[in-house]
Amino acid sequence: MARASSVYVCQACGATHPKWAGRCDACGDWNTLIEEVTQPVAGRASRTRGRQVALTPLDGAVSPVPRRPTGIAEFDRVTGGGLVPGSALLVGGEPGIGKSTLLLQVAAAVSAEARCAYVSGEEAVDQIKLRADRLGLRASGVGLAAATAVRDIAALLAAPDGPEIMVVDSVQTLHLDALDSAPGTVAQVRASAHELIQVAKRRGAVLLLVGHVTKEGLLAGPKVLEHMVDAVLAFEGERGHQFRILRAAKNRFGATDEIGVFEMTDGGLMEVPNPSALFLAEREAGVAGSAVFAGIEGTRPVLVEVQSLIVPSPLATPRRAVVGWDGGRLAMVLAVLEARCGLALNSAEVFLNIAGGLRITEPAADLAVAAALASAESGVPLPPETVVFGEIGLGGEIRAVARTDARLKEAAKLGFGRAIVPARRGTTAAGMELLEVSHVSDLLRHIRPLGAEPLRRMARPESRHA
Repeated sequence: MARASSVYVCQACGATHPKWAGRCDACGDWNTLIEEVTQPVAGRASRTRGRQVALTPLDGAVSPVPRRPTGIAEFDRVTGGGLVPGSALLVGGEPGIGKSTLLLQVAAAVSAEARCAYVSGEEAVDQIKLRADRLGLRASGVGLAAATAVRDIAALLAAPDGPEIMVVDSVQTLHLDALDSAPGTVAQVRASAHELIQVAKRRGAVLLLVGHVTKEGLLAGPKVLEHMVDAVLAFEGERGHQFRILRAAKNRFGATDEIGVFEMTDGGLMEVPNPSALFLAEREAGVAGSAVFAGIEGTRPVLVEVQSLIVPSPLATPRRAVVGWDGGRLAMVLAVLEARCGLALNSAEVFLNIAGGLRITEPAADLAVAAALASAESGVPLPPETVVFGEIGLGGEIRAVARTDARLKEAAKLGFGRAIVPARRGTTAAGMELLEVSHVSDLLRHIRPLGAEPLRRMARPESRHA
């Protein structure tokens, strides 16, 4: 009989090593290698002939995926229309962002039609009841339990009258007795999640796993857990803002990059059916350095405010601070403005912020960022009720973006009457004035429509010791 072998697995990144070392070569952490025993396949099993896998024609009939809507429209939007029986979802986010509150509300919303269980490894049952009292959910039929043993939780899920929807909060607290490592390590997280996912798929139950993020921003530690589940939902937000964004990073039963917007209140998380109006509610008109960007998040058009501030810097290397956007893309836009339009911003400190706590990733925000920067540099506000979107190339050209009609329709619905868009044939918008631009220099002429002074160049202030 073949002997069992062992490998050493890093508990920080999941990398495997043939022998023990004090430092992981993959992530650089110290004292994180733990021995795991691997059992090789027996020789008798390797000589056994397997059964032939049956093939199904690609053009065969397809049955629609059954779904169970939760009644929370923003959550159903992100999941693709509801919960799919036999699926596993991982909801990740920073501690205290509202993951437990959201999933408790989801379980309470579907408890009238399905058996639901909420298993917590971090809180006692009385603590969950206190949260339910604050949220007004004590009348729901959600079953509560406090457990960390995977065998016990799997036995509850596999019971004939077991829950059809189970929330496990959180996966870092689970412990499988077959492993010697501590809860929260790579081996425990991977094995515990695998055990519960297999039971849920056999029974056709829905498993909702809560996972915290590490200091590197990874959901529930290793990336291997994201490959095991059917959907990965990231719950984002800043503690200083009341908005929370639920974003689908992976979804086998729906579209990715879809978002749901919630507002954190004393009574729990409230849906925001029109996030554009909420993101622009505190916007002040007539302020230089502000531009409204019409973006697309998944299938939904969203309007957000792009804010910029430019000040002279006494430093040899001025600061570039970005919140809610890619810092590398800001550097590219600044280089284009300087090389193609003559804006001398290399000696100025540049601050950029996406108001409301939303993070923008699409290239269509380039033109709005350029407009905000040019407005801040000149001190001239953009024309009122104007939205901007478009992609900027390195030559200064403005490129068309997808779903222009949906962006303009959302802007018109919120009362915007003017849009600065890439020059493209056939672009129309009922009741809106379109200012088509093909180069960044055309954008600067639209920003200064009332005979404003030429854009001033930022001069580095003289040193006090000069």
